[in-house]
Amino acid sequence: MAKETVIETDILVLGGGVAGCTAAIKSKEKGLDVLLVDKAYVGKSGTTAAAGMRFSFFSEEHGDNYDQVYKMFTESGVSDRNWVEICIKESWDAFTTLHSWGVPFPVENEEEGMFVPKGIDSPFNAARIIRRGVPPPLREKALEVGVKIMDRITVTDLLMNNGRVVGAVGFPLEELETLVFKAKATILCTGSWSLRTVGAETHNMTGDGHAMAYRVGAELTGGDMHGSHHGNAAYPSWRGGRAARAIYRRFIDAEGNVIPYGYETGFEVDLAFHNGKGPIYHDLDAATDEEIERVWQRQQNSDGMESARINFDPRNRGKHKITGGQDCVVGAGLWPADLYCATTVTGLYAAGDTLSIRGAGFGGIPTGFIMGNRASKGAADYIANLKDYAVDNDEIARAKAIMVDPLERKSGFDPRWITQLLLNTMTPYYVLMIQHGDRLQAALTMVEFFRDHFVPQLYATDHHELRLAHEIKNMVLGSELALRSCLFREETRGGHYREDFPETDNPGWLAWTKIKQENGEMKLWKQPVPDEWLPEKYRK
Repeated sequence: MAKETVIETDILVLGGGVAGCTAAIKSKEKGLDVLLVDKAYVGKSGTTAAAGMRFSFFSEEHGDNYDQVYKMFTESGVSDRNWVEICIKESWDAFTTLHSWGVPFPVENEEEGMFVPKGIDSPFNAARIIRRGVPPPLREKALEVGVKIMDRITVTDLLMNNGRVVGAVGFPLEELETLVFKAKATILCTGSWSLRTVGAETHNMTGDGHAMAYRVGAELTGGDMHGSHHGNAAYPSWRGGRAARAIYRRFIDAEGNVIPYGYETGFEVDLAFHNGKGPIYHDLDAATDEEIERVWQRQQNSDGMESARINFDPRNRGKHKITGGQDCVVGAGLWPADLYCATTVTGLYAAGDTLSIRGAGFGGIPTGFIMGNRASKGAADYIANLKDYAVDNDEIARAKAIMVDPLERKSGFDPRWITQLLLNTMTPYYVLMIQHGDRLQAALTMVEFFRDHFVPQLYATDHHELRLAHEIKNMVLGSELALRSCLFREETRGGHYREDFPETDNPGWLAWTKIKQENGEMKLWKQPVPDEWLPEKYRK
C-alpha cells in the first residue's frame, strides 16, 4: 500500500449504527468537525438494521412507575445504578428525538396508537419500530447537519501518543491505500462481540472496537454475561417468525410439557434441550384468537417479508420446531470511566454495544441513542482545551505494518477457514450458555491454539480477505476474553449459568469481572459493587 492519505478531524466516530450516528450528529451540532467511518454502509448495515421488535422507554405520562422499573433493572445486584437512572430518565428524549429525525414508529391500530400495551412483550412502555426502518433516517440526518461519512473503510488499530488515543488507521475496500485518521477524540460505536450461527438476523459481530481498545490498554467487563436467541428449525438460516416467538412465549418440550419461560434471551429453552427434553416447539395451537391476531399484526411490522418467504403464517397455528442455544449474545464491553462514556484510555470514548453499562438500560436502540448523545458531550468537553494531538510517524508505521502483514505474506491460513473452526468451537450451547468449567477450559485451550498458531500466520490475497483476516483476529481475542471471564465467575447469576456452580453467591460475587491487557497477558479481577448499592445485610 504505497499510497497514504492523512485525514484530520475533531471527532472520529467509528461505526454507523444508532449510537454512532447519534454521537456524530450531536457532535456536529456542537460546531465540531466530525468524521463518521463504517466498514460497511451507514444506514444499511450493523445490528441497528436488524432491530425490528420494539423501542422501550419510560414515561410517567404514559403510566410507567419509576420505582417498579428501577427495581426491575437493579434486582440482579450487579447493575450500575447510576446508568439505570440515566437510561430510565433519558429514554423518552431518545424516543422523541429519533422520531423528530424521521425514524418511523408505526401504528398497528388506532386505539393503541404507536405504543405496545404493557404486559404484551414488555413490562414498561414501548413503541413499535419497523425492521430496517431506523438506520436510513439517521444517515440522512447526519448528512443534513454536515457530518462527513466514509463507507466501506476497515479500521484496524488505534493510534497513540503519550498514553492518549489520537486517531486510527485503516484501508478502503476499493483500492490499495492506507488511511491515517488524526483526531482529537475517538468514539467507538462498533457494536458488540458476538459469535452467531444459523438463525441469527445478523451474522457475527466481530468485536473490532473491543479488540482495538484492549490492545491500547482499555479495561473491559461483562464477558461473563450471555443470552440465547432461537430460530425456526425448518429454516435455520432465516429470521422469519421471530416476532411471533417474541410476543407469544409458549414453548413445549417433546413430551408436551410447558417450559417456564421469561424473556427471549433466557436459558430455559436451552436447559430443557440440555436435559434431553428436545426437540422444543413454539406452540401456537394454545394461543387465543386475540393473541394470534396480535402476533400477526406485530409480524407485519417486524419480519413480515422474512416470514412470508418461509411461508410462516401464525394464523395457521401449529407447533413449530425451533433451534435453541446457538445464537450467542455477549454483554462484553468497555468499562466506562465516567457517565459521559469515556473509557479508561484518555481520548477514547465508546457508546452502544461497545460500551458496557452493566445491565443498566433498555438495551438496543434507546440505550444506543442515550450513550451516543452522552459520548458526544464527553468528547466535546475533552477536546475543548486540547492543544496537542500529534501522531508520531513511528506510531503510524507500527500500525500500518500490522495492518498490511497478512497481505504481504505469501502463504499461511485462510481467515474463512479459521472463522469456521472458531464458530464450531464457540457456538454450541454447552460452551457459553450452559457452562461448565471443564468445557470452558477445553474451548479456551483451542482458542489459545488459534491465537498462537493461526492468527500470526493469517494470509490475504486482496483487501476483502485482509478485512476478514483482521476480523477473525478480533473474534479470537473476543473468544478468549469471554471464556476467561466465564471461568473467573464461579457462580450463577443473570446471563451467566454454571452447571458446576449453580447457586448465586451473595455477597461473594456482588461484583463485576474486569479484564485488561497487562504485559501481554489478560489480567482479570473483581470490581465490587459499591457498598451503598448492596442490600443492607451485605454492607460493611
